[in-house]
This record gives sequence, C-alpha cells and structure tokens, in this order.
Amino acid sequence: MAKGKGQRIRAARPGGQPNMMHQIQKLQEQMMQAQESLSEETVTATAGGGAVTVVVTGQQRLQSISLAPEAVDPEDVEMLQDLIIAAVNDGLERSQALAAQRLGALTGGLGGLDLGGLLG
Repeated sequence: MAKGKGQRIRAARPGGQPNMMHQIQKLQEQMMQAQESLSEETVTATAGGGAVTVVVTGQQRLQSISLAPEAVDPEDVEMLQDLIIAAVNDGLERSQALAAQRLGALTGGLGGLDLGGLLG
C-alpha cells in the first residue's frame, strides 16, 4: 500500500476557536455564580450529642458556634475543646462536600469540551 493512502488528514474547522472560547466563558460565568451561591448556603454539624453545634458556609467559613449549657463544665474544659474541634472539622467536611457537589455539576461537563490542550 502506498504511503499515506487511506489516511485522512483533519483540517481545523474555521470558527472552532470562537465557539470554544464562548463555552469556556459560559463555564467561567457559571462557576462564579455557583461560588457566590455557596457563600449563602450553610451546613450544620454537631458533636457530643448536640452539646456543640456549628454552622459553616459553603465557602468553608465558620459562621457560628452554639454550646449547650451542660457542655460548659469548668472542670472539663479539655472535653469541650475536643467537641468544638470535632464539630468544626465535621462542618468543614460537609461544606467541602457541598462545594464539590455544586461545582462538580459544572466541571463534570469538561470531559465533552475540547479545550485543545489548554488544561494540560
């Protein structure tokens, strides 16, 4: 068989780049909107059977800490500190999961978008 016979050479389609740029700009706008809405969404986490309750925004900002009166024992401050740490860590994990869920819905579509090597 002759060299090159049966092989097709693909030429770049005119106008392909502007369409790709439009898709990237649209995705960027959607990401910004999702990040803004995450600042308004919150998750709640508790520790010690509700002795400590924290509220964290979708942007991993601690918004509030509530302590049940029975959790405040001057003789056992260390336990209260541990409960606060546990509740905050749980709240941060929940907030990260919320962000991943919201933003993943957008970035999951990148697989079908031909970025022409822009991402790697």
